[in-house]
Amino acid sequence: MERGGSREEAVKVWLAAFSAGLALAPCAVATAQENGKLNILCAADDAWCAAMQLAYESKSGVQTTMVRKSTGEILEQVRREKDAPTVDVWWGGTGDTHLQAASEGLLEAYASKNEAELLPWAQNFFTLSGGQSAGIYAGALGFAYNNDLLQRQGLAVPSCWKDLIGQAYRGKILAGNPNSSGTAFTMLATLVQLFGEEEAFSYMKALDQNVAQYTKAGSAPVKAAARGEAMIGISFMHDAVTQKEAGAPLVIVAPCEGTGYEIGAVSIIRGTKNREEARKFVDFALSPEGQATGAAAGQNQVPSNAKAALPSGAPDLSLIKMVDYDFATFGKPEERGRLLSRFDTDIHPPSQ
Repeated sequence: MERGGSREEAVKVWLAAFSAGLALAPCAVATAQENGKLNILCAADDAWCAAMQLAYESKSGVQTTMVRKSTGEILEQVRREKDAPTVDVWWGGTGDTHLQAASEGLLEAYASKNEAELLPWAQNFFTLSGGQSAGIYAGALGFAYNNDLLQRQGLAVPSCWKDLIGQAYRGKILAGNPNSSGTAFTMLATLVQLFGEEEAFSYMKALDQNVAQYTKAGSAPVKAAARGEAMIGISFMHDAVTQKEAGAPLVIVAPCEGTGYEIGAVSIIRGTKNREEARKFVDFALSPEGQATGAAAGQNQVPSNAKAALPSGAPDLSLIKMVDYDFATFGKPEERGRLLSRFDTDIHPPSQ
């Protein structure tokens, strides 16, 4: 077994330490109960959501509710509740969706005291959002295949996006649905930027012949590939690394044509009744301590704080051929809506 065993033990020790710290703060918790809970929607992996919640509660003594949803689902909820929000903070998920929420007036501007410590790509994202959303991590898009299944069936190794449309992979691929999955929308926007829109949709129509299922969550495809339920999963590479480190027979691929990337973000919902506590949560999310919860929960994204430790399994983004991802264009509501409508019409109708 690879490093998965030692990592699991490390996570158990880390969680136990935070649980002990939580038990030592009864007075602070009592105050939080009087003032109500901080309500957070999380679009990161379930394990990271739980670790982040426990870490923040332990440090602050404030009770939280942390509900995990896909990025697109969160955006729809925030839209529905814009006149009477039940959510205080949106943590995690692809940045272009946060940018869309910012452009629709759904978020509140806040400049964290930790913003100056962030890497340039995160500072640029903060500026692009009009100060309404902050970058917390970065990760590159790719795919992973189950090497045991591939060898057993004697199939060629895929190295490029266009390899995935070969007839040999019919019914062997899982991908996210861009209507709910921020990962999948990043893929859609990436292909448009790589190939041009018409060629990108022609490609996706061919790929659709090989996709067995479009999942709600973006990490689900590589998790299924790790379990041997699919041969190939299209997801962010850091999600595949987490599965590989746990012992799955995955081979992770950065497509030869190039690929896109995400900036995961954190935002305060406009109209929150817990504004000060929401700001404190954002401060924690951008701190080295808060960002360390990712590695502790087995996640391998690149943290945005320059002082945060890089997870040992984080892909080296400098070695990956990247598109110059246009967050400004693909974070616009009209562009996102137009591409999703075309995906539903040309590639995968919602009823399917």
